[in-house]
Amino acid sequence: MSDEAQSSPELEAEEYVEQRHFFEGLQVGLADNRPMQEILRGVRDEILVTTKLPMAIDFLAAELRHSGLFHPAMKRLSHYFTGFQTFIIESSEDDRGKFDFQTGLEILKYEVKLRAEHATPQSLFLYQFEAICRHRLKYDSGFAAMAADPMYDEPWRQFLEVNRRRIGLIDIADMIYVRSEHYITQQVRRGGKLPGADFPPLFGEREGRIALANRKRDPLLLFSALQRQLGYPKVPSKKKLEEEQFLLPQMMRRMERLESRIKLLEEENRGGIDLSKFYEKDGRPPAFGDLDD
Repeated sequence: MSDEAQSSPELEAEEYVEQRHFFEGLQVGLADNRPMQEILRGVRDEILVTTKLPMAIDFLAAELRHSGLFHPAMKRLSHYFTGFQTFIIESSEDDRGKFDFQTGLEILKYEVKLRAEHATPQSLFLYQFEAICRHRLKYDSGFAAMAADPMYDEPWRQFLEVNRRRIGLIDIADMIYVRSEHYITQQVRRGGKLPGADFPPLFGEREGRIALANRKRDPLLLFSALQRQLGYPKVPSKKKLEEEQFLLPQMMRRMERLESRIKLLEEENRGGIDLSKFYEKDGRPPAFGDLDD
């Protein structure tokens, strides 16, 4: 398994509450067309200092000055930000895609709310999976990012690893059904072969029944049925007005990235990049190592 998959245990609930405030603060600031560095400074001052998030924000701000992007810093802070969070931000920062940064923040805002309210592996998987399906993100890298999450134990990680390259070849409803308690019930009734101990059910009886009823249908109908019947969280969808509403913030974000890259090129042409500006006043790098504690 890759280094990215070697994550620390789940964070405390207060960390997720503050992360939600952080993602929401970024949304509000971008909607007001404020510069990202200014937004980060403002939100950082509001975050509880008893959490590790202020140190993470400092490191994100330093990376933003360097590259104009967030996801490289999030990858280095894999002991704090989950693989799925990094995957969503990286997808939203891809200029070649149509998945915008504001929608990514909206997805993460509700995902950390789910975590703060003590998510189960089932609810988290279905939320993350629907986010990938609904917004047409990359299944392979998305499932790989999910497998790095400490919420999932070894059977879940094996399930994600096996299916990451099978999406598109198998029916999504079947994928859930055959790993449900309802599948075992049906096999017992038919006298069929039961799965082994290394193939335990990951979903309950009701999830299996709903999946069976939605075979060969649009996956979004399956997610909708699970939400109606079992109360699973719904993934926010991109509104039609969002493209015009957030066009200016998106352009500003791209301009900030271009400015960062142009400054680095200018410094390199003048004789080298001055790394001292990325350090604190005492000459040390931005403090993020304490996040490992």
